[in-house]
Amino acid sequence: MSGVTELAGLTAVEMLEGYAHGELSPVETTQAALSQIRRLDEHVNAWCHLDEETTLAEARRSEERWRRGQPMGVLDGVPTGIKDMFLVRGWPTRKGSRVVPDTPGSEDAPIVASLRRNGFVPLGMTTTPEFGWKGVTDSLLCGPTNNPWDPTRTAGGSSGGSAAAVPLGMGPLALGTDAGGSIRIPASFSGLVGHKPTQGRVPFWPTSAFGALAHPGPMTWTVADTALLMDVLCERDARDTTLPPNATDFFEAIEGGIQGWRVAFSPTLGYVDVDPEIARAVADAAQTFADLGAHVEEVDPGFPDPREAFNVLFYGGAANALRHFDGEQRARMDPNLIAVAEWAEELSLLDYLAAQNERGTLIERTSRFHERYDILLTPCLPITAFATNREVPEDWAEPRWPSWTPFTYPFNLTGQPACSVPCGFTRSGLPIGLQVVGARHRDDRVLRAAHSYQCARPLTDRRPALFDDDTA
Repeated sequence: MSGVTELAGLTAVEMLEGYAHGELSPVETTQAALSQIRRLDEHVNAWCHLDEETTLAEARRSEERWRRGQPMGVLDGVPTGIKDMFLVRGWPTRKGSRVVPDTPGSEDAPIVASLRRNGFVPLGMTTTPEFGWKGVTDSLLCGPTNNPWDPTRTAGGSSGGSAAAVPLGMGPLALGTDAGGSIRIPASFSGLVGHKPTQGRVPFWPTSAFGALAHPGPMTWTVADTALLMDVLCERDARDTTLPPNATDFFEAIEGGIQGWRVAFSPTLGYVDVDPEIARAVADAAQTFADLGAHVEEVDPGFPDPREAFNVLFYGGAANALRHFDGEQRARMDPNLIAVAEWAEELSLLDYLAAQNERGTLIERTSRFHERYDILLTPCLPITAFATNREVPEDWAEPRWPSWTPFTYPFNLTGQPACSVPCGFTRSGLPIGLQVVGARHRDDRVLRAAHSYQCARPLTDRRPALFDDDTA
């Protein structure tokens, strides 16, 4: 492994420790991340906008602050990728669409503003399908984003660019959004940590077209980095006051273990067919929780598949995102996005309210469930990554992506915190994700459980073959 890849493989926590002791420079780590992007992005297509001049200028400013002993906030000098769904001052946000102009933004989204207050180094914008509408990442604007472990396969989506970047050392931190699994799906497929916070915990502005289903959140190599990033992303912003200001130090909360915790393990939620290799890996992970001193019980949370309600609300959000585009513009957009939006445009107000009623019932059931259990463990996905540039696997029985994401979208409906953490690999070397779910507003428990597991079963030393392939 070369010196550049060694730097690129550092976590945010490790970088900050190096800066504090004068052993590392933000310019060095940023140059290492940019080197990985230049060398490897042709294989995965994780980035849709880069501005090396601005990136290196911010790294030099951070380097000077550290030299003076005056770092600015929690993440000063840490290179970070931003999903192309967030506004960034001075950079275009096109949301993966050819019909959105490449006009530079005049204002930062709340989480970008929080990062800027804490001294981050913006690396660029990461890819998304058009308006973040599906569980894989490809668009007519940017093409497909590929899996870092096997570029013939999908990275997942809709935060696929962020998911493909982090394992390859293209920055230790990245941002994603999740309205049906769009952080956790690519985290599971691409072998990194992805956390969907409690709905409203992280300020989101402009308001998502997908309403209360949508959650912005972190994507990182370790749970410790996720917790550190959460401390920044949850800072108050007057443009979104869904929840009171955060009072939890998530980075501090991950320590202490899970001795005596009540852990529910649901291998199928009661209705999902799961690939046998995934089932074995997740069952082994549940046993690790028992080995750590938790009381693990195999039990389902007791709700039927809420996919019909999810379809109404999610595809209704897609229609909402397209409400101002005319026929000529729609002709330049993803035809499958147009199809689901047109389906939703035929729904009635009563259809929407019925879906909201089902959502409310689901929230009540899961809230009662978590009166008995501290966390719930499930597979994150029932399958591993399939061929790139497809919405569903080849010969799949159904045409739409929610048919293979039954473990993720229920918890968008409920607004619960849920984290995907790597728990193994298939025989062919594809990552498998464990999903850790908590009660609403208990992100601290979810992150502590995920961190405890990752410390007990670390997989962080294993990077994709591309990471340090000198021939790539």
